[in-house]
Formats: sequence, C-alpha cells, structure tokens
Amino acid sequence: MTTLTEAMRAGRTAEVVGLLDAMTDAERRAFFPELKALRKELRATRWDGPSRRAYPALYVAGAACQTGAAGVASWISAADMRWPGVSPAVLLRVLAGRETDWLADLANRLAQRPATAQVPYELMSALVRLAGCPVPTTDAYVRGWVQQVGGNWRRGDTLLERLRTDPHLVPLVAALFEVNDIGGLLEWAADEGPAGWHGALAQLTAEGPLDRRATVDACVARLLRGGTNADHRAFLRVLTSLALTREEQRERVADWGALASDAVSPVASHAQSVLGTLALEGQLTHRHLADVSEAVLFRPERKLVRAQLVLLGKVLARDAGAADELLPAVAQAFGHEDAGVQERALKLAQRHVKKVRSAEVRVELASAADELIPPLRAQAVASLGAAPAEVAPAYEEVLPLLPEPARLAPAAASVVELAEEVGAALASDTGVTGFERALDGLVRHAHRDRDALLEALEPVVSRRWWDGADPFHDLRMDHQFGDSRGGFDGFAGLDLLLITLRGKLSTARLHAAIRPGAPHRTCVHGALSRAFDARLWEVAYRIRTDPLPFLLSTPTWSTGLLEPDELVERLDAYRRLGARVSAADFAQALLRVRRGDRPAAAAAAERAAALGTTEGRRLARWLTAGAPVLPAIRRRASGPHILAESGELPAWQEDLPDAFRALGRPSSAFAQSRYCAHWSGSAHPHWLAVLPELRELVAVRILRDLSAVAVDGSRGAASVLPLLAESGGEAGEATRLCVAYGLGARHPEDRLAAVDALLVLAARGQLDATRLGADLGELVRLGAVKPLRLAESLRTAASTGAYATVWGLLGHALPPLLSDLAADGPAGPVRGLGDLLAVAAECAERSGARGDLPHLARAADRRGSSRLVVEARRLRGALAMEVAA
Repeated sequence: MTTLTEAMRAGRTAEVVGLLDAMTDAERRAFFPELKALRKELRATRWDGPSRRAYPALYVAGAACQTGAAGVASWISAADMRWPGVSPAVLLRVLAGRETDWLADLANRLAQRPATAQVPYELMSALVRLAGCPVPTTDAYVRGWVQQVGGNWRRGDTLLERLRTDPHLVPLVAALFEVNDIGGLLEWAADEGPAGWHGALAQLTAEGPLDRRATVDACVARLLRGGTNADHRAFLRVLTSLALTREEQRERVADWGALASDAVSPVASHAQSVLGTLALEGQLTHRHLADVSEAVLFRPERKLVRAQLVLLGKVLARDAGAADELLPAVAQAFGHEDAGVQERALKLAQRHVKKVRSAEVRVELASAADELIPPLRAQAVASLGAAPAEVAPAYEEVLPLLPEPARLAPAAASVVELAEEVGAALASDTGVTGFERALDGLVRHAHRDRDALLEALEPVVSRRWWDGADPFHDLRMDHQFGDSRGGFDGFAGLDLLLITLRGKLSTARLHAAIRPGAPHRTCVHGALSRAFDARLWEVAYRIRTDPLPFLLSTPTWSTGLLEPDELVERLDAYRRLGARVSAADFAQALLRVRRGDRPAAAAAAERAAALGTTEGRRLARWLTAGAPVLPAIRRRASGPHILAESGELPAWQEDLPDAFRALGRPSSAFAQSRYCAHWSGSAHPHWLAVLPELRELVAVRILRDLSAVAVDGSRGAASVLPLLAESGGEAGEATRLCVAYGLGARHPEDRLAAVDALLVLAARGQLDATRLGADLGELVRLGAVKPLRLAESLRTAASTGAYATVWGLLGHALPPLLSDLAADGPAGPVRGLGDLLAVAAECAERSGARGDLPHLARAADRRGSSRLVVEARRLRGALAMEVAA
C-alpha cells in the first residue's frame, strides 16, 4: 500500500492504475480511508506543486476504491477534483469491470449533476454504452452531447452525418427543446447554413429519423416558453428551416396569436407574418384577427404595431364586412405613446368607418378617440363623431411629498441587542442610519464592559471572513488593515472595530494609521475617504488604549446632520466624565452640526462657550462663523465627459485636523488615480453624511463615477442620487451634472434612481431646470448621454405628474439639438431625437405650455413622415394651441 501512496504523490497515474488492477475489491475498500486523508491534506495546499502532481492519480484511485455508485459520482464531480490530465478512458479502465446495473446507475448519477460540475461527456456516454441503458436526458448530458456532436472535430463529415449515425438521436433531440439557455451552444457548435443545427434538424425531419409533427410542436412550445435571446434566435431559426405548410400553420393559430402578443420582437414578427398570410388568404376569422390585433397594438414596438395596422388595412380593403369587428381593434392604437402610430390608426379608421353597420361600434370608436393627442382628436370630432374636448381644468403639477429624514434612535441598550444590529448591518446594507447606530453602540459598550460585548458578538464574529484559525492569519490581518490607504465603507468600518476588539490588530498598526502624514489615496475620492476613515481608525485606537464613552459625531438625522443642541449636551457629558475628546470624532461632529438654522446655531454657540472647555469654545466659534460657504465650482469638458472642479475653503485649513483639511482643498473630477480603490460606490452614502450641508463638495468628487453609468455603461453608482437630492446645501453645478448623467444611464435601475433624485429636487424647489436642461442638451451633443435613454427617463418622470418640470428641462435641452439639423436633407439628427420630441410634445399638451421653441419649425417643415418630423409637428401644434377662455 505504501507503494500506491508513493505513486500517487509522485503523480505516476499509469503506475497507480496498474497497482489498482492487482488489488481485490476488499483491498481497494480498505485503502479508501487513506485516500480521504490524502485528499484532505492536499486540499489545504491545493495549488502547490506536489498537490498538482498528486491530484490526477488520486482522482483515479478514489473512483476505483469505492463500492457505491453514489460515492463514485460524488468523487468524480467534486469541485476539488476538477484537474486536467486525466482522460475519461483511464477512469473507464478502472470502472469497466463493474456490473451493468451499477454502471447505469453511475451514468445517471453523473448526468444528474449540474453542468457546472464539468463531468466529461465522453465518460457519461461511454458508461451508457457499456451499460446498454437508456440515454439520460438531463441538462448536463444534453449540453455535453451538443458540444461533442456539434464540434467540427472530425474532418470529412458534417453535423448532419454525425447526427444520422447517433443511436440516441430521437430522445436527445426531444430533450434539446427542454434545456434552458442552450441557444448559444446551438449557434456556436456548428457552421451556419445547411451545416448548422437548424439545417440538420430540418433535413432529418424530411428524411424520417425525426417525427415532423413532434419536432414542430416541440419547437413552437419552446418559443412559447421564452428564454434568452440566444434561445429565441436558435429555435426560431429551426422553426423557419422546417418550412411549415399552410395546414401546419392553420393547426397552430392559437400558438401564433400567443407568440405575436407576448414573445420577443423577432419571434413575434415571425408569428405576425404567419397570421397575416393566413388572414389575407381568408383562413383566419375576423374575430381571431381582432383579438390578436388588440394585443399586438398594445405592444411598444412601433415596427410591429405599424405592420399590424397595415395588415388590418389590407383585410378591411378586401372585405367590407370586417369593419364591425376590426375597427374596434384599430382603435386600440389611439392610446399608443407614438403620435405617428396614433395618426396611422386614425386615418385607417377614418377610411373605413363608413363600412361600420353597428351603432355600438361607432360609439366605441368615438369614445376611444378620447385617447388621441389633441390635434388628432380634433380631426376625430368630425370623422368619427367624437365629442369635442371639454375645457381642461387649470394644470396642476404633481410632485412627490418632500422626503422626511429619519431621526436616529438611541444606541442599543444591551449587548445582545447591539450584536443583532451589528449582524444585520454586516449582512445587508442598512445605510448611514444602521451603520452609525452600530458604530456608536460598539463604542459605548466597549467602554462599559468589553468582555460582555465580546461574548455577545461571538456568533457574529465567528462568521466573518477574517476570524480564521491560521497561525499566520493575525500577521496578515495586521498588514492588510494596517494599510490605511484602502478606504472603508460601512461593512469594512464595522469589521475594523470588531477586529480591534478581537485583538487581531496591533496597537502599533492602529497608531500608524492615525499619525499625521499617514499614507492615503490620492485619487479624486481621497479626501472624502480619508476623512471617513480617520474617525474609524481613531476610534479603533482609542478602544485599544483609552475607550471613548460614546461618539460626539453620531448624527441626529439619517442625512448625517447633527443638531447643535445635541452636540453641546454631548460635550457637557464629556466634561462631567473627564473624558478626552477624540480629534477626528470632534472634527466630524463640527462638519455635521447644523449651521443653516442661524437662530438655533447662535443659541447653541452661547451654551457651548459657557462650558469653559477648549472644544466648547471651538464649537462656539464654528457656529457663529455662519452657514457653510460653498467654494467656486467650475466645469470643464474632456471628450464625452463634462466634469467639475472645486475651489478652496481656507478656514478649514486652520480649524480641522490634518485628515480633514483636504475636504476644503481644491478638487477636480479629472484627478482620477489610475489605482483608485473606490470602484464599488458602497461608501458614497457615508461620504454624503460626512458633509451633510455641502453636497456639492461630495458631488464634485463622485461626478466621474456618475458619468461612467452613462458614458461607459457601468452599473450601480447612480443609486446614491436620491440621497444626494435629499442632502443639504446648494444643488449646484456638480449635483446637476450627476443627475444629468444618471438620467442617461445605461441600466434601468440607475435611470430610476436619477428620476427619483430629479423629482425630489423639484419638490424641494432646488431644481434649476434651465441649467439642467442645457446640461442635458450639451451631454447629448457630446455623445455622453443617449437620447433614447434620456427619453425613457424623462417619460417616466413625466408620468408621475411632473409634466411641467420635464417640459422645463426639454425646453432648454432641445434647441441645441434641433439647431444641428440641416436646413434641407435628412442628414444631421441624432438618433432618438424623435423620442425626446415625443416626450416634449406630451408634456406641452398636458401642462399647457405655449410659445416658440427655437429651431423647432425647421424640424417640423422637413419632408417625410419620420418620427422626428411627426413629433416635431405635434410639438409645434401643441405650443401654438390657443388657450380656451
């Protein structure tokens, strides 16, 4: 047995197989515990050279020395056993002597493993062949089969020829239509054209190995079920390659209707064309066509809607008796968001309304005309008998209720409750409120009873990644958390205090992090990160050396603001306790204390001066110095970016400690360090709470992150925008640009966050629509913001009832874009300008905006019926509409 172990450690797989062949089943079973021990040993040093040599031989030996198929399947598919260099043929050699039922059981167990287990298909298929059992049709087996049979690994034959000779063709093809997310493999695994999967399957149904009806039904059912875009492409290609006959199409009318209504655009377009052919040949009832049309005309894709209106027009032209059933379906398009679609639908209804026999249908058409935009509705009054529009009541803007900041509850009274709060804050993002309460609670209870706190925190700490048993772990932790340049977010900040309480950071490392001149990041976020981190490092150091009774800087409100009276009371408590104030904690308290309420600040300053302490006098001077003054913010363009730079706050260079002075120094969003570590954006809310009355100083430093959601398509940074809107101070140049980039973000969740911020600023009376609109226009012209994304954001904002607000933006964003249009010819308009004009037209109609928009007439007078031209004319008509007396 020693020889076998030595051979495994040396990586001599062939020798191991020979030794296993010479062993009896009992000897193999007896040797397996030694294999388990070796596996455990190698797992600890998996990537070392000796481990890499031994794993392949261990892999083979473990498969050979087990009795049960379940154990062998687990061994073969285990994550730590996935090593290259072991051929399936080697495994088959040590397994082939088993009974066929056992081999069949193993084949099925391996096939039932997820595809991510990477069990070789060659092994599974060989086991099936040896066992003579039915082929498994699991996800992993079918994927392996597609990759194996679809690869051009054999010269001189094609996919079709390989499929013809496959003994398990029928069950595997049937399973192919059931596997999710298989389309990518079908597209990649073979050449396009007849040599591809779609061509091969179509040929096999024609030749007979595959039942045609079953294949067609499976393909249609797969498309009805939905899936990824690759799935839709692949199975639609299969369906079209099957070239269904008219009879086969008629048998599946209900399926085509469901696909046209709900499937993705390419599939819906195919189903629509099939239904159109049947309808024009008289093989589709008017009732069924009307039902399908109502669903299709409700879809947002203009191409599909226009095609359906064309089809309805052709049927109505051929059969006068169809008007009573089809025109109500046409009227569904009266409420479409595209004015061009509304116009097409109205013209179609006007052309055929005389054919209507039912009075009820005429009434229904007249009623549906209420959904038309005002110019079209005026036409419907005469042609469809619609009622004249009533005098609309005076427009009233609907904006969200002003968000109320939440007041922080006192810190947890017991260590058990605190441990639960810390665990919750570490498990999920509890925001500034959860972080600050947990932070203050840890400081308070570390001062009162450190041992009781550690005991209560044990269940939380034991689950943290850094709480390991490695004897060198504490040294590595000391090095990692001793590097103060990395920066913290809420999670890491709490971890720092827990690590300190646990004794896993040396006092020397903690002291090095708080000394003046400690290394820090020089990126644009560096000042915010350093200020946020400084308090955490100093608190951690004081927990080790001289615990604080509580924090002075814990905010009163969720925005980070601290009421001045509350800070005075805390300083008074420090005075009575004889506690030494932490410099970073007090500096953060000064930056958070509310100074905008001048009477309250003056009264608190008087009380602070009366304390007779150094900190009391500093607070009094700070409060009487007046509300925070915003330094100059300048904008600068570079390529597709428009970023900002801020000036200096000289007073902060004297009143604040070293770690906080950079907040008042000049800053530029162009000063992005190549090695910036603040890529996640998780610290953004906490940075806003560092300067709750000066959001512009935060906005100028996170502006590049916000520009990336639009220019580079990054995700998530815009989630801070609602908090930015709820923060304090002027909403100036940097804040506006942050919101502008968010409105043009690539991802919908980022755009929704920007819409929320836009509405909050409007509700607070802090939105400069003129300047934000001009910024949006400039960003679109530079290519930083895509018009289609911006149109979607503004349409969402307007739909909440903020039509006047959105019109105020578009009224200043559109002129520079319209001015770029050439006086003649189609060249010039940016893609998506028609969508922006559509939103502007709806906002003007609903809000009653009137007047002239520069350069709009030039766009409206262009030839053609493109969406840009149609919406420009609509907007011009809305702005020129007479106001009813």
